[in-house]
Amino acid sequence: MKALLFSKTIKARILRYNFCIICVLAIIFSVSSYVTANKKTVEIAQNSLVFHVESISFRYEMAYEEMLNIVLNCTERSAFNLNQTGELRTPEEKRAGLAYARLAGNYCAITGYSTYIRRLSIFNREGMMIQAGSAFGSMDDSERILHTDWFQTELGKRTDHYELDLRAPVFYSETEEMLPIIRPISGNTGTSWAAIFISPRLFQDELVNNDNGNEIVVFTHTGTRAASLHEPAEHREENDALIGEILKAGKNRGFVISPIHGRSCMMAYETYARSGITVMEILDLETLKNDRLIMLQTVVLIFIMCLCLGLILSFFIGSQVRKPINSLINHLNKIAGGDFSQNKALETEDEIGQIGKVVNTMAGQIDGLMQQRLDDEKEKSSLELKMLQAQINPHFLYNTLDSIKWIAVIQKNSGIVKVVTALSGLLKNMAKGFHEKVTVAKELEFVKDYVTIEKIKYAELFDVQIHVADPELYRAGIVKLTLQPLIENAIFSGIEPSGKNGTVQINIYASDEILYLLVRDDGIGIAPDKIEHLLKDTQRVKGSQMSSIGIANVDRRIKLTYGEAFGLTVTSEWGEYTEIMIKIPLEFIDEGVQNYV
Repeated sequence: MKALLFSKTIKARILRYNFCIICVLAIIFSVSSYVTANKKTVEIAQNSLVFHVESISFRYEMAYEEMLNIVLNCTERSAFNLNQTGELRTPEEKRAGLAYARLAGNYCAITGYSTYIRRLSIFNREGMMIQAGSAFGSMDDSERILHTDWFQTELGKRTDHYELDLRAPVFYSETEEMLPIIRPISGNTGTSWAAIFISPRLFQDELVNNDNGNEIVVFTHTGTRAASLHEPAEHREENDALIGEILKAGKNRGFVISPIHGRSCMMAYETYARSGITVMEILDLETLKNDRLIMLQTVVLIFIMCLCLGLILSFFIGSQVRKPINSLINHLNKIAGGDFSQNKALETEDEIGQIGKVVNTMAGQIDGLMQQRLDDEKEKSSLELKMLQAQINPHFLYNTLDSIKWIAVIQKNSGIVKVVTALSGLLKNMAKGFHEKVTVAKELEFVKDYVTIEKIKYAELFDVQIHVADPELYRAGIVKLTLQPLIENAIFSGIEPSGKNGTVQINIYASDEILYLLVRDDGIGIAPDKIEHLLKDTQRVKGSQMSSIGIANVDRRIKLTYGEAFGLTVTSEWGEYTEIMIKIPLEFIDEGVQNYV
């Protein structure tokens, strides 16, 4: 050992130099590792706290949306008409009342939060009431609800921003406060309402199920507590002050590190704006001491191991070998990061240089293969899109020509001019290409031409109603020939087989940077066993119209253009209606647009 320490040989000098360097690096690494790890511990605790708050808030959000949807299902789809039940005197009225009671019970049962629905009530000013839920009901419940001092306040809230409030119980034998949601039933001129009463135990049970030992408070938009966990009585006053600051800030989420309850703490909160429910969680940083002790022990162990490993490696590493190896490693890291440029400096005459030549060759080959793969995928997507579009065009042209033939044979009047004019408009749009995007206004003009043809052919068998929520949406971009196959499906597969006049409704609106186009018809609907396969089979053509093949191809075209997260959703009730929802990203095309009428 003494010879190595005082020897002047290259080997001894390399050993001493490397040992000193490794000692310095080990110290720097250990200190920086401790500081970094300590910082990471705080960051991990922060991320964990924020994630836990977001997770609980998301669960509350899901529960709120389910409860609100139950109320909207009772009000906006004509599900309940209390006029049919009368005073429950005749057998028909009793059967209607029993059917409505079962329907209300089903609404409560299908949600995963049915145990927290104290009461679902559908009632009118005359005292008629349909109820479901776990709370005891009575004949005068509707009067008790109507005469509360908060009924009109709840009724005046907006559906898209319905903030929950804790209210005193209105049902017999109930002592627990409730969170009501009340909406008027559409088409009843403000004389009938649907109301759901939610138990605040929903919030408490969710906290218990996700207990991580931290102090948590859940409160409404007014600062009223809905639930809490691990909140000592002596903390309530200071927590109330924190709640007031959060409400005053008016932000949907936040995070701070500051003294709370006399200790250094982290506090995170998140508010769901629609319900006004806020989740606030407090983490005591003293709980991280054990993690820091373990971290310090680990860093010391790493330091000792680095010294031992460095002493061993010093016998085998020389500067002439280290430099080219480092260069080679750096170049490989660039390749791993996606940089496939070649480094000719690596191609020396020694063994490492031979490896450098192979690495440069490999990088060039990988770059070429990746570019070829990218070109192949682009070509494949383009060909698949063209194939899907080509499946639609011939059959559509066949139907149009068939319409002209029947007009010429049966009507023998100027209707042919209207059809040919409309067809010219269609062919003019089709000749410009199918993969391009057009504005909603242009797409609606295309639908108008198609509807003109079909209305003449079917002698006004159907009507088309179009509603665009915002005039700005006429400038929104959409893949050409998206709506026409869905209109055709609604006519041929929905309204025509029903044997009666029908209506096709097109509703266009946007939400959260997403454009929604809803096509609804009141035809025969789709059998439940066929809906599941409706969007999957793009190879099979049924009958003489496009039917499901058009729907499947429109869905596939949208997915190829925008991605798998977008496309079509089909819902239907056999014998009642069919709804097809189109979901695409909201984007605008800069060109002159006239409102479609």
